[in-house]
Amino acid sequence: MSRFTSSLPPSYFDGQYAGSADPWQLATSDYEREKYAATLAALPAPRFASAVEVGCSIGVLTRALAERCDAVLGLDVVDKALEQARDRNKDLTYVRFARAQVPGEWPEGTFDLIVLSEVVYFLDPIDVERLVERVKGSLRPGGTIVLVHWTGVTHYPLSGDEAAELFMATGRPFLRAIHHGATDAYRLDVLVNDPGDRA
Repeated sequence: MSRFTSSLPPSYFDGQYAGSADPWQLATSDYEREKYAATLAALPAPRFASAVEVGCSIGVLTRALAERCDAVLGLDVVDKALEQARDRNKDLTYVRFARAQVPGEWPEGTFDLIVLSEVVYFLDPIDVERLVERVKGSLRPGGTIVLVHWTGVTHYPLSGDEAAELFMATGRPFLRAIHHGATDAYRLDVLVNDPGDRA
């Protein structure tokens, strides 16, 4: 299949959930379970005040993040996914969800943790740059960004490596990489909001 040239529309994701309640097997696959554990292990602080997870899907990672956060906001474009996410986290009063198409839509407020797990490669380069600007405007000083991407062949606008490298290059004036991990299936990059001296 040829690669998409522009950011994937909400209809693409609606189509994925039309055929399965969990099209990426987020709740059942060993790959996801191991990746989530690695994501949590890579977080540079034991606890965060306020986190946003972009592309939260059915809320599996959201629930894991909630163990380390005082407040979590999960964003997705698919109503069916958000319904499951709300049900999965219904006992956690400090976890909430909203429908948003990033980067055109973005939540108000500031965050000390922003998680972009397997989402940036759904965007074209222009939207990746817009996403970085959104992050810049809402990430608190010293705040953390987590990028996770599958590195296999995709038909998305960007590969996992392309998405991560473009995001980091665009955010270089204010983001500093503090961790890079990779397996044969995915890469995990952790960045902090630390403009410092980039001259």
